[in-house]
Amino acid sequence: PLPDMHMMVARPEQWVKPMAVAGANQYTFHLEATDNPGALIKDIRENGMKVGLAIKPGTTVEHLAPWANQIDMALVMTVEPGFGGQKFMEDMMPKVQWLRTQFPSLDIEVDGGVGPDTIHKCAEAGANMIVSGSAIMKSADPRSVINLLRNVCSEAAQKRCLDR
Repeated sequence: PLPDMHMMVARPEQWVKPMAVAGANQYTFHLEATDNPGALIKDIRENGMKVGLAIKPGTTVEHLAPWANQIDMALVMTVEPGFGGQKFMEDMMPKVQWLRTQFPSLDIEVDGGVGPDTIHKCAEAGANMIVSGSAIMKSADPRSVINLLRNVCSEAAQKRCLDR
């Protein structure tokens, strides 16, 4: 698979072309980091990449909503960005649920504190993509953790399809 660049930078506009040239498949930026999301989305697409749009815990999901039909993936941060190993913020799950209800075909990712103890909440809320760093890297059996995370997400997605 080609890389998704999750750009946790102050000026994401300046990195679009370098990431495209480097071979990125998707460019995910934080809504809070730009004054003109529409122009940035257009630039990312013109550089041949998919678009991901991330929001920090303090940003309401309604701020992301106007852009949802122009992006390929919405990322709900479930920790404050900055460093690994933080505690999962379960109070972000209503954002995931709202996005899933409003935009059923949108890829929705969660990032931060996701592991075997929290994956069910993420998947049941509607996340179909996850980032799990510490839970995998600190495990004695990373393969089994990855398989568990993958299976829980797959089962929840299948259940959503049956519930429609």
